[in-house]
Amino acid sequence: MFAPVWVVLYALMAVAAWLVWKTRPSSCRRNGLRLFCVQLWFNLLWAWIFFDRHQIGIALLDLIVLWIAIALTVRSFRIVSHTAAWLMVPYLVWVAFAIYLNFGIWRLN
Repeated sequence: MFAPVWVVLYALMAVAAWLVWKTRPSSCRRNGLRLFCVQLWFNLLWAWIFFDRHQIGIALLDLIVLWIAIALTVRSFRIVSHTAAWLMVPYLVWVAFAIYLNFGIWRLN
């Protein structure tokens, strides 16, 4: 189930970023796209910390920072495209679920 969900989430994220990218250049657009890149970095970092390093507690902290970065991205995207902001919401919800799962795994270990 995880693979199909991530495919859909990445597709929604790509469309959201594209919608923001195609708006006229502005500081809001630039900030939104920067935040988008930041959240992508924390997403990638989580996979490395969790799966490669097996640092479940640190991975949980990374997910919390990721969730905050996504929320800031949504807020920033909303300024230039309401549609782009809404396309990021399922990702925000999914990461909240991932925090719940990661916390459970950390607690069990």
